[in-house]
Amino acid sequence: MPGRMTMAAIVTGLLAGGAASGALAQQPGSIGQQTPNPSGWTFNVAPYLWLPTVNTTVKYDLPPALGGQLTTDLSVGPGDIVSHMNFATAFAADAQYGPFSILTDFMYLNLSDTNSHIRSLDFFGLPSQPIARSLQTSTGTRLSTTLWTQTGGYTVLLGDWGNFDVLAGFRYLGVNATMNYSLALTVTGPRGNGATFGGIGGVTANSAIWNGIAGFRGRIRISNTGLFIPYYFDIGSGGSKLTWQIASGLGYQTGWVGVSVTYRYLSLQQGSSAMVQHLSLGGPMVMVNFTF
Repeated sequence: MPGRMTMAAIVTGLLAGGAASGALAQQPGSIGQQTPNPSGWTFNVAPYLWLPTVNTTVKYDLPPALGGQLTTDLSVGPGDIVSHMNFATAFAADAQYGPFSILTDFMYLNLSDTNSHIRSLDFFGLPSQPIARSLQTSTGTRLSTTLWTQTGGYTVLLGDWGNFDVLAGFRYLGVNATMNYSLALTVTGPRGNGATFGGIGGVTANSAIWNGIAGFRGRIRISNTGLFIPYYFDIGSGGSKLTWQIASGLGYQTGWVGVSVTYRYLSLQQGSSAMVQHLSLGGPMVMVNFTF
């Protein structure tokens, strides 16, 4: 799973609340209805805002003439996300019939140049060459990313206290990323063809990753106050070595409208040779839910 993907994941999580998390907030166990599942269909639609802190390490392929990779680190806080965002959209929805449910969560995010830095230059077959930050006159990453989660669920426990659903499905992450740099150095490649790295330039990557996931979700009602505690967890792998996500917080439902404030954390792990070695994002998420 490529480095841009990691960026996608991060950004995707950044502002919209990523695929896995969207599922958590939709079903009745999250911010849906206040009463047991009815005999007919119930639908929930929920736009949401997620502002996490993102940390990721991404590797970009260098041109074939050089033969190697560029390892970069990116750390973005909520303030940086807002100031560099060009466009974003995010929503989650689910349909439930009796104990069965279908959930979807979609997000698209487009960011202008975000602060990042180069960790090392890695020519194939040679020791890694660290690049000091003092030599990085300017670096920035532009990226657009898509995050989509689709799951099916089944309610195994239901009562006045709340509900517990098991779920299984997939999560897709796609990203297009470009890192532009201005470096106060020039390095000649090892292939003897005169190819160099440094000065002013850029690297681009496109990637897509699919992971199968399984987990659970639900909510715990707080007496008859309309308040509830939503909870969500999933874990999986496939395109990545391991990915998992967890979220919980506090919500309030009145009639067909509900709102919740949660803390959500998502992690993705890859090996040292992968484009995206690791990705983590965690922060507050606000969701408004409409039930009909």
